[in-house]
Amino acid sequence: MPSVAAGVSGAGPLTARGAKAAPLKAAGSTAPRPLGRPPLLDDPRAEILQQAARLFAEKGFASGSLAELARAMNYSKGAIYNYFSSKQEIYDAIIIFTLNGLYETAAAAVNRNDPPVDQLRQYMVAHARFLSDNYDCFVTMLVGFSGMANTELKDDALALRDAHEGLLRQILADGVADGSFRAVGEAMAGRAVLSLLSWMVRWFKPGRGKSAEEVAQEYHDLLVRGLLPG
Repeated sequence: MPSVAAGVSGAGPLTARGAKAAPLKAAGSTAPRPLGRPPLLDDPRAEILQQAARLFAEKGFASGSLAELARAMNYSKGAIYNYFSSKQEIYDAIIIFTLNGLYETAAAAVNRNDPPVDQLRQYMVAHARFLSDNYDCFVTMLVGFSGMANTELKDDALALRDAHEGLLRQILADGVADGSFRAVGEAMAGRAVLSLLSWMVRWFKPGRGKSAEEVAQEYHDLLVRGLLPG
């Protein structure tokens, strides 16, 4: 599926980069600088989205304001308006970035020539890694995905969500077909896998305890082997 991130006004540079998709670029220098137009950065939109995602993840969309975002970045509000017309547009762009990157990362990580059990592991590890690398964006998306205002972008977001889930369902269906998995409904099994992975944001914190990849591997083993001994 082609990237739809470019459909967000000015969000072209945010297209995910497959299995090696990186988190949004870190903010620039923390040294004080005059308020006003941001300096020429490699990707100023990415900086704004990163900081906005952190704000929304901590305070929620309703409580986080553009004024507060501007203060956190040492920008003027006018500088932010050079790239985004409203807080809602920033919010929608974060969701599109996250879903686009999630799908492309998983699609690039899965080798469709491998056995379904291995493909399932590849998919789960890629999903968890992207969540960890883009934690604030992921929290922002899950808390308020239904709050997207732009109908066209919401349709794009749903298409990306369905593509990501569709890849998982195909892996599960292939595993049932070749006997790797017992006869289960791929829709129900897919929802179970995605629930385990996505709602890691309720308890997982990057850099604390096990890595996201380790968690995904344990989830994979639990699903494939079950709880029964032997």
